[in-house]
Amino acid sequence: MKKNKAKKSSKMNGLPWILPAFIFVVGIIYYSIFYTFDLSTLNWNGLDPIQTKVGISNYTKVFSDWVFWKAITNTIVYFIVTFLVQNFLGFIFAAILHTKVKLATLHKCLIFIPTILAPATMAPVFRLLFSPQGLLQDIFNVFHLGITVDWLSKSNSALIILMMIAVWQFTGMSFILYYAAMSQIDKEMLEASHLDGAGNIRTLFSMVLPNCKGTIISLAMLGIIGALKTFDIPYLVTTGGPNHATEFLGTYIYRQGIRQSHLGYAAAISVVLLVLAICGALLINRMNKGEES
Repeated sequence: MKKNKAKKSSKMNGLPWILPAFIFVVGIIYYSIFYTFDLSTLNWNGLDPIQTKVGISNYTKVFSDWVFWKAITNTIVYFIVTFLVQNFLGFIFAAILHTKVKLATLHKCLIFIPTILAPATMAPVFRLLFSPQGLLQDIFNVFHLGITVDWLSKSNSALIILMMIAVWQFTGMSFILYYAAMSQIDKEMLEASHLDGAGNIRTLFSMVLPNCKGTIISLAMLGIIGALKTFDIPYLVTTGGPNHATEFLGTYIYRQGIRQSHLGYAAAISVVLLVLAICGALLINRMNKGEES
């Protein structure tokens, strides 16, 4: 009996430590999710006291909305391109800085600094850089290249510029995770591969890369979730234009819910976004378990 009481008391002693986090998660986050579900069944502008129940009509409207599908397409393209480029660059930078490089600490800082810069502070810089009156245009004019920097105003180039910005900003995260993963690889294994006649490139992609599989999966999961909730840079640089060429689910939710006061419709898109994020995370997790088995 005394042992049972001791176990119960030890469990109760830990309760006060987890209670604040438990209250926060259940009382704020989960409540907000369920409230969004309820809100998605309404036709409401967020201010009118009259709330009209419309059932699933907001969801049927979502799946027949071409702007929604354009945002999905942009998200898929954005994720694939940025994930591949960021991972390739991060992996190569990490491999190089695991060799004897002068001023290695400085290089690490230069690669990682863009990751910690606030998008709100960098967005005006990029808008000015890619403006027809910006620095890049001045450089082209000096060399008489005849190039007009109006890429943010063109549908076929605006998304490319945003992906370039994302690669610049988040390659540092890929780099730091790959660098940490490579630090855990047994050096004797690498030395053995060199003794067997494998060159640096063969060792890198046949020995080092497979040992970074966990990092790749983690970055894929973060990349999917990050692409689905992308908002700051697209909204601050292009506001989703031109002609929705850089529209993402986050910017479209903001446009519908805040700018146009279609709160119920914006909530329905938010629910779809949540479902897509969960499905993406489960898919990556399933792929990871399949490879482990």
